[in-house]
Amino acid sequence: MSEDVAAATTVPGTAAETSPENPWPLQLLSQKLKMHIDRAPSAWVEGQVIELNRRGTNAYLTLRDIDAEISLPASVWTKVLDRQDVPLERGSRVVALLKAEFWLKTGRLSMSVKDIRPVGLGDLLARIERLRHALAAEGLFSDARKKPLPLLPHRIGLITGRDSDAKKDVLRNAALRWPAVEFEVREVAVQGNTAVAQIIAALRELDAHPEVDVIVIARGGGALEDLLPFSNEELIRAVSGASTPVVSAIGHEADRPILDDVADLRASTPTDAAKRIVPDVVEELARVRQARDQLRRGATRLVERETDRLASLRSRPVLASPEVMVNIRHDDIERLKGRSQSAVTTAVVRAADQLVHLKAQVRALSPQKTLDRGYAVVQLADGGQEPGTRHDVVRHPDQAPSGTPLTVRVAGGRFTAESTGGQEPAED
Repeated sequence: MSEDVAAATTVPGTAAETSPENPWPLQLLSQKLKMHIDRAPSAWVEGQVIELNRRGTNAYLTLRDIDAEISLPASVWTKVLDRQDVPLERGSRVVALLKAEFWLKTGRLSMSVKDIRPVGLGDLLARIERLRHALAAEGLFSDARKKPLPLLPHRIGLITGRDSDAKKDVLRNAALRWPAVEFEVREVAVQGNTAVAQIIAALRELDAHPEVDVIVIARGGGALEDLLPFSNEELIRAVSGASTPVVSAIGHEADRPILDDVADLRASTPTDAAKRIVPDVVEELARVRQARDQLRRGATRLVERETDRLASLRSRPVLASPEVMVNIRHDDIERLKGRSQSAVTTAVVRAADQLVHLKAQVRALSPQKTLDRGYAVVQLADGGQEPGTRHDVVRHPDQAPSGTPLTVRVAGGRFTAESTGGQEPAED
């Protein structure tokens, strides 16, 4: 007994403590796995029934993911299947309550279906509308996010089904409208569980293509289940994040997948998409001709208007006889010349008169005039000096005592004299 207790106490408490020298018994691992799996809760999952086999009270089915290549086998009691109003068939879309179970003796893990319900059209539509409203609340459908389409795309990216009518409609109608149009086509699955992944991969490839100016996602009409990939949230977010404008051309006018709301342009059909992504060459040529006619008429009117203005200007007197303007200026110059000459002559005459008057005044005030009136200038003279030498003018008798030689200047000339002495000035 003591040896068993000792052996039990040496078993590692956790898987991380096990080693080649001290392993777990297989039973202990199986028990722990079963305990862990039993604690795992049940989960509702959505998928498509691709296999269904009844064997007595049990049935075995295989569920496949809606959007990916992932499948899972499960077992279900036939009484659970019998509760359905509509018998389940292969291809049915269902939601199932799955619970993982671990069989201790065989070490086998299996999935048990506790409940299963078919997904009807009403459920799908309600789910799509809930997703539509949630994405709209995020602003993914806002007009501010819409990118304008180029007037004439250099190259058009087309995502469509393999050899589909939608592809033919887009290519044919676009070529009819603009024969030089070029396409970059990506053929993908447009329904089924691989459609979303292929469409997103093609979208990203074309979005990164430097010559692709617009991307068209086109598919013909179909049942609601066939169009479900175009309401997939992952695809919607990929389109919203694309830098290249995206055109949605899914189904018919009545079809309204969520892709129509997030796309930069919604076309009612693939044919309508072809008409809206490229202009009509006939219409464009007509517009070119119309524009040329308008330009020609505008240029003609401009020339005619300017010709009329030129003729009006030429008819004016100043241009009809331009020498009149010169003659008028010539007359003005002659008149100004006459005025200036008259002004100069008047000024010269007046200045000459002033000069004569000033000369008369100067002459009247000159010493010679004084001498002409009988006055004389008496000066002291040195006998040794030549006549004409200036000496002191005698202003008082005391300057010339008796016997002083004098020089007397009168109007007719000068002579010498000798003072006889001074006398008192006579009283008036």
